[in-house]
Amino acid sequence: MADLKLLALDKDDLGIVSAHMQDSVFRVADLSYDRRARQFTAILNRFVWEQADRKKKGFERRRSVISFKRVEAVRSLDINRHKLDEVYCLLTIRFDQKGEGPDGTVELTLAGGAAISLDVECIEVQMLDTGGAWATERMPQHPEEE
Repeated sequence: MADLKLLALDKDDLGIVSAHMQDSVFRVADLSYDRRARQFTAILNRFVWEQADRKKKGFERRRSVISFKRVEAVRSLDINRHKLDEVYCLLTIRFDQKGEGPDGTVELTLAGGAAISLDVECIEVQMLDTGGAWATERMPQHPEEE
């Protein structure tokens, strides 16, 4: 399968990127914010949902990079930035618009109640697979809400 490359410039596009990035895992060491370039980047191992046919025996993960541009500030909740090897799982990415303009907050919701919030001038997100796929036998499971 060819590497996936996605660009999000609005809330609908961001929903598509979020669906492909759901259940990606990353280490704290793989997060970076370049204040001068106003770019937040994460290197993740994403679960390949687009090929997750339940009848198939194995599943895949791919190394991917997601970059958020025009970032004015970054905040985190329940993330210890000193534990560089700590692993987190991305559940969803959503955008909360501030007022009438294109600015707002992109929130990366993580398993266990952790989160990363990015104050952005507008939505400009690029996601790119950067390496080959590898097999994994487990498909992420989510408990059903009652």
